[in-house]
Amino acid sequence: MKLAMIGFGQAGGKVLDKFLEYDDKHGSNIVRAAVAVNTAKADLMGLDHVPEENRVLIGQSRVKGHGVGADNELGAEIAEEDIDEVQGAIDSIPVHEVDAFLVIAGLGGGTGSGGAPVLAKHIKRIYTEPVYGLGILPGGDEGGIYTLNAARSFQTFVREVDNLLVFDNDAWRKTGESVQGGYDEINDEIVKRFGVLFGAGEVDQGGEVAESVVDSSEIINTLAGGGVSTVGYASETVENSGSSGGGLLSKFTGGSNSQPEDSANTTNRITSLVRKAALGRLTLPCEIDGAERALLVTAGPPAFLNRKGIERGRKWLEEQTGSMEVRGGDYPVPDSGSVAAVVLLSGVTNVPRIKELQQVAIEAQENIDEIRDESEENLQNLVEDDDDELESLF
Repeated sequence: MKLAMIGFGQAGGKVLDKFLEYDDKHGSNIVRAAVAVNTAKADLMGLDHVPEENRVLIGQSRVKGHGVGADNELGAEIAEEDIDEVQGAIDSIPVHEVDAFLVIAGLGGGTGSGGAPVLAKHIKRIYTEPVYGLGILPGGDEGGIYTLNAARSFQTFVREVDNLLVFDNDAWRKTGESVQGGYDEINDEIVKRFGVLFGAGEVDQGGEVAESVVDSSEIINTLAGGGVSTVGYASETVENSGSSGGGLLSKFTGGSNSQPEDSANTTNRITSLVRKAALGRLTLPCEIDGAERALLVTAGPPAFLNRKGIERGRKWLEEQTGSMEVRGGDYPVPDSGSVAAVVLLSGVTNVPRIKELQQVAIEAQENIDEIRDESEENLQNLVEDDDDELESLF
């Protein structure tokens, strides 16, 4: 799948940078065009892989390149005001070569959480290609203002895109981990999952062709209908020696002396990987029953991709989700040292984290209003002196 990716704000830019690094490393060619947008000059300068001419600094007249300080209303205003500057960078994208747009943003800050929904709405008005969002929720320990930003941004963003893919930092941060180390690891996880998903169906000249191809239309149809999506991932290392000896299938199939057993074992292993992917740590934790649509991609060396296993995994997903729309296929990666299963669940509704986020945000809003009123009252008490009232300068 060929995507035009736009990273909005600090987190959005960093994840976009990681996608470009992933493309370079794996030769997957997912990112057909990349644009980073920010109100903070330093964040744009810190990117390693986004071409300099595709880094757009907005809001200079308002914030002088210093960011919006987690004020996502200001982020949205600046995005509206400077949308032509962003459009100028998008104009260089060869849209006829692109299957969809992906707008990436952290939802807890100011620039991305305010600007990404504005940009998504603008792109949808102009282009016929689908516009997806990749929204990253802040950790619960990041504070009330970030939770409030995320709740407001989420409910706006999800309405402006054709589908919102969500990654919840809260489910991925490890205790005692440094902030920088934690985010680097989280960004790697985001890109690994979405990289396999969007990379499926790409075949180089003379490369291996999948038995059951997953192409961009399968992904587009799974994401059609809108709503929120989450992605599961599981992988297992294999000894991909390429020889016909015991090493080729030994780790994954338990020895290659008798072909029928190998085939049965490989089928079971793939089915088990699919279950781990769907029931393990999703990018947005949720109950998988009730997902409207699903897509299964199994990737790895062709010898390890067993059609029967993939079919079984797909049937199991149908039973678990209760959906009649479960697509599936394989993605041969000849030089890979592992077999992976990626499960995309689209139109999920049973998401406790979103309900909790909204509730915490409502409380945070009430607290902020209360604190502001109290602050004004305290200032009045501080500067007023009823006994000896001073005249104001002007």
